[in-house]
Amino acid sequence: MDLYLLRHAIAVDRDSLWTGRDADRLLTKKGAKKMRRIARAMNDQGWSFDLILSSPFLRARETADIVADVFRQYERLMVSPHLKPGGSPEALVKEITGKYGNLKSVLLVGHEPYLSSLIATLVSGRNGVSLTMKKGGLCKVSTDSLRYGRCATLKWLLGPSQLLGGE
Repeated sequence: MDLYLLRHAIAVDRDSLWTGRDADRLLTKKGAKKMRRIARAMNDQGWSFDLILSSPFLRARETADIVADVFRQYERLMVSPHLKPGGSPEALVKEITGKYGNLKSVLLVGHEPYLSSLIATLVSGRNGVSLTMKKGGLCKVSTDSLRYGRCATLKWLLGPSQLLGGE
């Protein structure tokens, strides 16, 4: 199985101007526009996903919606509570293997530091490995048998500028 891990695009900052819940922070116009360009670049690579699994937080959902729109894969978009900040990576792995274990390519859309920790755990067996995913960054790991712990090979980790050809 190939797992693609995508960090949500640029969202409204959590600052003194934001009075809503963290889960309700949305993408900025700039973030949505950049994500659309990133999704087109992903599509131009010929990648496809059997499933797009998103965090329920609005900024991740909006990011996943953009990808689903560009890839014309709305029917493949699902939400997992295990992808939200503070969610359980172990429960996420169980959900994927239990419900979607027969799929070959899954895109996970979520947050930092959750995604970096998940990548580190799948690649090294521990989450202490230092990785950083920029907003709109994408990572690919591959595994023959997904499980929580060391089971995958890191194929690549790209920042948004690399996905956009150096923009």
